[in-house]
Amino acid sequence: MGLLKLFPASKAARDVIAALAFVPGLLAIGVSSQASSETIVLPPPAVDIAPDDSSQLQTAVFSGGCFWGVQAVFQHVKGVRSAVSGYAGGRASDAQYETVSSGTTGHAESVEVTFDPAQISYGRLLMVFFSVAHDPTQLNRQGPDRGTQYRSAIFTTSADQKRVAEAYIAQLDAAKVFRSEIVTRVSALSAFYPAEAYHQDYATLHPNNAYIVYNDAPKVAQLQLQFADLYRAQPILTRGQ
Repeated sequence: MGLLKLFPASKAARDVIAALAFVPGLLAIGVSSQASSETIVLPPPAVDIAPDDSSQLQTAVFSGGCFWGVQAVFQHVKGVRSAVSGYAGGRASDAQYETVSSGTTGHAESVEVTFDPAQISYGRLLMVFFSVAHDPTQLNRQGPDRGTQYRSAIFTTSADQKRVAEAYIAQLDAAKVFRSEIVTRVSALSAFYPAEAYHQDYATLHPNNAYIVYNDAPKVAQLQLQFADLYRAQPILTRGQ
C-alpha cells in the first residue's frame, strides 16, 4: 500500500498533499505525482489484430501499479464492456489483497478488460496502457507504490495478443519513445482472480480520496486529452450505478 493511501479522503488532506509536492526531497520518501509526469504520445502499433465483427468479446489483462487507476482508465474507454480489478501471476490460494500486498505471492494487481474487437483493437488498448494507464519503465513500482505486486506486466490470452504486445514493446523501444527501456513483462495468463468487492470501481466511488485525486484522476484526464475518440464520459462500472 502506497503512502498516499493512508491520507483521509478530505479536502484538507488534498491541500496537504499539494503543499508537500513542493517540499525538497519529497521523492526520497516515495511520493510522486502522476499529474506532473510528462505527456507521452505513442505511435500506433505497426502490428495489430485485425478487427473482428463476429460479435465475440475478448479479454485482455494488464498490470501497472495499483489496480484502482488502471481500472478507472479502461472503464472510460469506448469498446470496453467491463474492467475488473483482480490478481494474476500467482496461485488461487494467495489471491487475497492482504496476502498479495506482501509482495511474495507472484501475483500482480491486475485488471481484466473485456472488449469488443469490432469497436477497439487490442493494439489500441496497448496504446492506452503504455501511455496513460501507467509508466512502463518503472520496475516493481508505480508512483508511490512499491513491490512486485505493482510491476508492469501484460498477461496474454492468445498467441495473437502475445505477438502484438511483444512487437509493440520492441517498436516503442526502437523508437526511443521513453527515456528508459520498457520493463513490461509479457506472459501467458494462467488465471485471473477478481479482487474483493470493495476494490471494484474504487476511483469512481471515492473521487475525493486523496490517493485517487493525486494519482488516478490525472490518468483519466490524460485519456480524455490524448484519446478523445476513445474516451467515454460515463464509466462502465462492475457494480452498476
